[in-house]
Amino acid sequence: MIERSNRTLRAGSILLGIVLLPATVITLFDGGHAPYIDVLHRYAPPSLLHPLGTDPFGRDLMVNVLTGAFNSVTIAAISVCLATIGGTALGLIAAARPARAIMGIAIMGLADLGLAFPPVLIAALLVTALGASATGEILAIALFGLPAQIRITRQAARSILIQDYIAASRLAGHGPVYIMRRHVLPNILPLLTVQATSSLALAILADAGLSYLGLGAPPPRPDLGRALASYQIHIFDHPLLVAIPGVTIMLLVLGFNMFGDGLRDALDAAHEERTP
Repeated sequence: MIERSNRTLRAGSILLGIVLLPATVITLFDGGHAPYIDVLHRYAPPSLLHPLGTDPFGRDLMVNVLTGAFNSVTIAAISVCLATIGGTALGLIAAARPARAIMGIAIMGLADLGLAFPPVLIAALLVTALGASATGEILAIALFGLPAQIRITRQAARSILIQDYIAASRLAGHGPVYIMRRHVLPNILPLLTVQATSSLALAILADAGLSYLGLGAPPPRPDLGRALASYQIHIFDHPLLVAIPGVTIMLLVLGFNMFGDGLRDALDAAHEERTP
């Protein structure tokens, strides 16, 4: 189990490193801005100056896609952080309340209601209210991941709260806040870490889909979904323009999924070794 988890972790790390390492270097070097437009060198083939060629505006395709990948991962990471923090807090509150408590019922009702709304509809409503922006996109993706985070946290917390040492802690006079902070949260933290890592893959797909539909951050900010949308008309005459951002999204999603699976297996194996 440990050997398999190590292989999966390494494979996921390699896939992510292929994209994120050069993307980080290029973004830090260029400041995260789109490459300069050079209409005299449109559709240039791959060369030493432009390793993947140029796009219809003469921009370096590799720089544009890698900068967009960095921006997409940044938006996905912020969204997952917001969903994890908010969902964990609400899930712990719902778990601490009795099954028929009004607050617990209200939180789970909101979670069920959130699952009924697709992220595209949420994004459309936010764009209407806030305008197309990175902020609206982040909020839309975070709201999309919030219901699942609430449910996972509540279920995991309730499995801890039925243990005998929790009853002993209550008899010792400790309140629910202390129990959640001292006993429940440390025990479910590995699960939350794995969930957050795996959620990054879904967040990147959501970011690409929203940007593809024009519901993400507006130009000139590079973005993988917008790159696919703008390059798709060249799928037959310049297929590399569509293949590069598509493969980049695939590597990121596959890398985060494999990293999350490997991390879960590693944590499970470590737990089994500690259990007598």
